[in-house]
Amino acid sequence: MSGLRVLDLYCGAGGAGMGYHRAGFEVVGVDLAPMPNYPFEFHQGDALEYVKAHGHDFDAIHASPPCQRHSAMTSCRPGLAAEYPDLIGPTRNLLIASGLPWVIENVPGAPLIDPVWLCGQMFGLDLYRHRGFESSVKLAAPAHPAHVTPASKAGHWTPGTVMSVAGHVSPMWKAREVMGGIDWMNRDELGEAVPPAFTEFVGAQLIEHLHMTKAVAS
Repeated sequence: MSGLRVLDLYCGAGGAGMGYHRAGFEVVGVDLAPMPNYPFEFHQGDALEYVKAHGHDFDAIHASPPCQRHSAMTSCRPGLAAEYPDLIGPTRNLLIASGLPWVIENVPGAPLIDPVWLCGQMFGLDLYRHRGFESSVKLAAPAHPAHVTPASKAGHWTPGTVMSVAGHVSPMWKAREVMGGIDWMNRDELGEAVPPAFTEFVGAQLIEHLHMTKAVAS
């Protein structure tokens, strides 16, 4: 481990957190809902209030604000998106004020600023999933292969196709495999998770940035 700590806000069941752990961070998660399957130190509470009180105890912050406001599935029902809060702006403001390196992750359609987009196939996963990463640190991205749209209904895999992990995903063993080895989540948690490969890649860049910053300061 690098001895560096990352605060994992709106952590869910720990997909993003696992990636940061694999990159070398000590991970602490915060979510408003109980997360009994979260695999690292967890605190239940308001993410923004936790940053105000404890953000200074960390080396970097990751945030995955709830995506329902911006997701394609929500937009299928007129007026539904407005029922969900838009926490990206308030989260960004607090992360900037913290003075720490930070990352905000969200779905296509979210109001991210100059994000890097990652997809499962960048990491050799048979996964159709795209997530944007806005950061205070300049992030790189792997080569972006041509997208392959699942031939079957979202969440239902047939051999020879990539899988979109959403809804009543089936079969579970395949969903866990294509998400990059997530074997600790239930069906609902898996459908909302960030693939650990994404944040392992981002986390390695954060660690490099932190080491370079400390080297310059010394």
